[in-house]
Amino acid sequence: MILDEVDRKILQLLIENGRMSYVDIGKELNLSRVSIRERVSQLIENGVIEKFTVVVNSDKVGKGVSAFFEVDCEPASLVRVAENLANNPVVASCYQMTGPSTLHMHVLVEDFVRLEKFINEELYSLEGITRVESHILLRRFKSRTGLKL
Repeated sequence: MILDEVDRKILQLLIENGRMSYVDIGKELNLSRVSIRERVSQLIENGVIEKFTVVVNSDKVGKGVSAFFEVDCEPASLVRVAENLANNPVVASCYQMTGPSTLHMHVLVEDFVRLEKFINEELYSLEGITRVESHILLRRFKSRTGLKL
């Protein structure tokens, strides 16, 4: 799918406010609600929009500790380790990376007791991990919730 300028504007409006109605988007872009609905449906069908979601403040729901991990794995164990970690409910994101670390992972937990349990019982126990480096978030200056077009 090739995006035109209207598609890009629709996407930007939805990134800024995913609850914006088709009527309001149409008013902003001088198009009908039906036209906006059809374009959004096409964006969904073509995989440009993967899903609509909500951004939750982790502190407000009791997940006050945010930690980032660099995890090195034996090559033969990479996919198994990554899938295991991705299925862990405290893991917010897990990516295979280039560079010195194989996996980059973001973990959200209630407190440092839970973080220690995750590290000792759920991370270190996985076979195939050769090195783990952790970083604790002190303060967030920016958190991207959508792609800027």
